[in-house]
Amino acid sequence: MKPIAWAVIIVASAALAIASGDGWIAARWLFVFKPLTTVLIIAFAWPRGADLPARQRWVRVGLLLSLAGDVALLWPVQGFLPGLVAFLLAHLAYIAAFTRGVRFGAWPVAFAAYALVAGTILALLWHGVPPPLRVPVLAYVACLAAMAAQAAAAWRAARADGEAAAHHARHAAAGAALFVASDALLATDRFGPPLPLAALVILAAYWAAQFLMAASMRRDEPAEKA
Repeated sequence: MKPIAWAVIIVASAALAIASGDGWIAARWLFVFKPLTTVLIIAFAWPRGADLPARQRWVRVGLLLSLAGDVALLWPVQGFLPGLVAFLLAHLAYIAAFTRGVRFGAWPVAFAAYALVAGTILALLWHGVPPPLRVPVLAYVACLAAMAAQAAAAWRAARADGEAAAHHARHAAAGAALFVASDALLATDRFGPPLPLAALVILAAYWAAQFLMAASMRRDEPAEKA
């Protein structure tokens, strides 16, 4: 494992320990370690994916928009809507990445499955979503589900291209699934009954998702046209 990957693990672990604490000191340190973890994931991702520069570009955009969302959500009330918009745009960037060479909606079964998951979560939490946020939340959930379904479709298509391609695409599909799980927990904690150790579990799933997104790109490949 490369040093940058170890740095991600160490800093993320520190951030999780801080997030599980209470008080203003923990909150202040989270302002440092939370965005720093995502910055390190971006550094891990940056040299990867040279074999598919178009996909590389969109994954980078998705990670940078996610960093913007992380910073916005450091203010849970005032930053919620800007953070939601930043992550919605990040998922659109990931959709663009996962449609490089794979038609959008290529695996209807995956789209139906994620639509069912998204619909169930919305139905359970809808009464707790404030009316001004309902349209943005609905748009976000639809985009998130589409991103995860397209990642699964890209994985299914990659299996025909050999084990190496399938291996990397599987990382993206797993990362997308973890993103759905993280956001489902976040929505439950925010719009439903509070969850025990919510920050710890949500952030752990979120950073695992982003790390897998980065790892879904090949390492040390020569550049070619997308």
